[in-house]
Amino acid sequence: MKRILIATDGSAGSHDAVELGLDLAGEHDATVFVVHVVPTVDVAPWSGFGMAVAAPHDISDADREPIEDALLSADERGVRVVAELLPGNPIHEIVAFADAHDVDLIVIGSRGHGAVASAVLGSVSLGVLRETQRPVLIVRAASPAGERAPRKSRGVVRV
Repeated sequence: MKRILIATDGSAGSHDAVELGLDLAGEHDATVFVVHVVPTVDVAPWSGFGMAVAAPHDISDADREPIEDALLSADERGVRVVAELLPGNPIHEIVAFADAHDVDLIVIGSRGHGAVASAVLGSVSLGVLRETQRPVLIVRAASPAGERAPRKSRGVVRV
């Protein structure tokens, strides 16, 4: 295993996926790609008429935070990381990135909605699993989202 793609969205499940993916990379001396996919448009409800308004999404510091957290974790382990912030549909962008970089494994977190909620809400991790021909490791959060202590940022972002 020489190339590992870790997809993160900042959730507890993706935090655990980053940690596990970085551990695997360290054990196998693998190159790590970390991606976070942001929407291309923001949709907001429009008052009273049941209509929505779409506007182009402006990339913010909050969008960069999951990447920054992953870079800090990688730095602590001495693991080399290539990080990318990608606009678009998470499922399609993760699979396309994996194919373009010929990764050996995709590591992605799961929010643990369960079968019924995932069927109704959809799931990025399951969508990636269905769409790719590459091995996928889905990591379920070990602890509820509220229990994860935030990392102190050192202002390092490599995108």
